[in-house]
Amino acid sequence: MYLVAIAWMYVVLMMAVAEATSSQGTVLGALVTFVLYGALPLSIVMYLMGTPMRRQARLAREAQAAAQEAALQETALQEELPPAAAGTDGGAPSAQPDGRGQAAGDAVPPVRKEP
Repeated sequence: MYLVAIAWMYVVLMMAVAEATSSQGTVLGALVTFVLYGALPLSIVMYLMGTPMRRQARLAREAQAAAQEAALQETALQEELPPAAAGTDGGAPSAQPDGRGQAAGDAVPPVRKEP
């Protein structure tokens, strides 16, 4: 991919030099030739040809971020578990009614009016 780009830039550079050194050519014409025949089209083609590599890099970054997030969640889950659920204490009762990381229910039922 880069070999073709280098060859194309060489050809365009030679076209620009020929334009600049010609008796009827100008340096401005050489600059326009270099930009419009070389730099602009080549930058578009290189951008389009680099799309698969950018996509692979993006997917790799997303996978790495997901793995880090999963590791952080696992660590946070281990820190939230009570000692009895984690197996480090000899079965002491925990302060949480449910050690599964879910929201606890109401400890006191709502008061009803008697009819």
